[in-house]
Amino acid sequence: MSQLQERTETNSTGGGEYDVLVVGAGFAGLYALYKLRGLGYSVRVLERGDGVGGTWFWNCYPGARVDVESLEYSYSFSEELEQDWEWTERYPRQPEILKYINHVADRFELWPDIQLETTVETAHFDEERGRWTVTTDLGEVYDAQHVIMATGCLSQRKNPGDEFAGLDTFKGDWYLTSAWPKEDVDLSGKRVVVVGTGSTAIQVIPKVAQQADHVTVLQRTANFSVPAQNGPMDPEFQSALKARYRAHRKAAKESAFGVPVEMPERSALDFSAEEARAELEARWQAGGAAPFMLAFTDVLVDERANEVVAEFVRDKIRATVKDPATADLLCPRDHPLGTKRLCVDTEYYETYNRDNVELVSVRENPIARITPTGIRLQDGTEFEADVIVFAIGFDAMTGALFDIDLRGRGNVALKEAWKDGPRTYLGLTTVGFPNLYMITGPGSPSVLSNMVVSIEQHVDWIADLIEHMRERGLGVVEATQEAQDKWVAHVHEVGHATLFPRANSWYMGANVPGKPRVFTPYIGGVGVYRQECDEVAAKGYEGFDLSGERSLATA
Repeated sequence: MSQLQERTETNSTGGGEYDVLVVGAGFAGLYALYKLRGLGYSVRVLERGDGVGGTWFWNCYPGARVDVESLEYSYSFSEELEQDWEWTERYPRQPEILKYINHVADRFELWPDIQLETTVETAHFDEERGRWTVTTDLGEVYDAQHVIMATGCLSQRKNPGDEFAGLDTFKGDWYLTSAWPKEDVDLSGKRVVVVGTGSTAIQVIPKVAQQADHVTVLQRTANFSVPAQNGPMDPEFQSALKARYRAHRKAAKESAFGVPVEMPERSALDFSAEEARAELEARWQAGGAAPFMLAFTDVLVDERANEVVAEFVRDKIRATVKDPATADLLCPRDHPLGTKRLCVDTEYYETYNRDNVELVSVRENPIARITPTGIRLQDGTEFEADVIVFAIGFDAMTGALFDIDLRGRGNVALKEAWKDGPRTYLGLTTVGFPNLYMITGPGSPSVLSNMVVSIEQHVDWIADLIEHMRERGLGVVEATQEAQDKWVAHVHEVGHATLFPRANSWYMGANVPGKPRVFTPYIGGVGVYRQECDEVAAKGYEGFDLSGERSLATA
């Protein structure tokens, strides 16, 4: 059998007994497998897709690329991997990232312990044995002492059929960006309507406009975006950074967002208007999101300081987009800059200067329904379409966890335990669900960080905890109620000391009807968070109850 065949087959074991079961085979799942298998544990990774890569497997829409630089958005656990892999762009496209992830699976021989095309349906904790019983859509039953949820923060798609009436009547083709076909989609000569202007849409719209006969963009909320200033990787720059990679990686781990950026020392209000513009212009020309978030000490905590940066971006929009009415629609005014995901683009605003692109606001005149020939707004206006592209986002942070019937002590479902919003200790565990771990879960830096840095930190921390238990013959670990309550209060306090809660963002759960409005990530900083986690471990895993003998797989 060829390696390609080995990689693409389901590789089902029919269930079985493992020390650790990992759900998801993206960056987090692969590193968890590598780390724990290297420590001698029996590990199985279950992945619903027919390939590895997580978000980079599913999100293959035109223009898909990472918004963190490639030399940052990569594993640091292997110096040989760091030195051998050569990136071709500053911000690589989805195919290159997926190629990298597959290379990692090949290089470290991870495939035999990965099972593809397998959806986890239930995970129930057996209190008597201190183990988890996990079932899949294939009818398999797994038994594991530990379960790691590496399901991703942005993986549970929102269904356009639930959002918009009449989709089943549409006679044309429609596509969801997060489930884009693997084969090429030819949009040439087509009338395309794009629904959404978030971070995905900002990437896809310029590419669609280059193919389609006409593009209508339906925008509910304008979003801030800054240029990537992307380009081919400079070989000399790549070599120079690799020569100091250890120090650079250390700086990333100690930084605010998981990317080494020079920290500001002055408030935006300490600068003259000319000085502030000069500082921001240099960051605009350099490209990337983190430099704008950290342009001044108070961008995310002071409305006046934030407005300095926000108005600079609005001025850039007005200077770029030729039609004043379109430029005005593209200027965000309902949220502070950075409190919704700050997008990174390539010629997004320039795209609205094309004759075949039209921007329509649906904020006051929302979509009423999908018709057989297009989309109708509330006032009766209809836009005919051959193709509809939905870029409508995800049920972030908790959606993928709730999609599985997760039940802990007393048969309590996670969805019930979190009915008023997610509650975790360190964003890693939650009371009532022993031996269950979340990679980049709610209450950790997560989506406000370079995810690969946060993933590695979480996997390493979990592995150390499991090792701590094995060395002492312990079988069960669970956060205490007191520790969890204190952590939830701390996450809330830090979050509400910023401007983040002032936006109706998916950080707050505002994009899903009925979802509790809770600021889910931890904004205290990647470096600060790492220190807090390390202190918990150094104090013998303070805030956790560790008990019971390490149980056998079978009763």
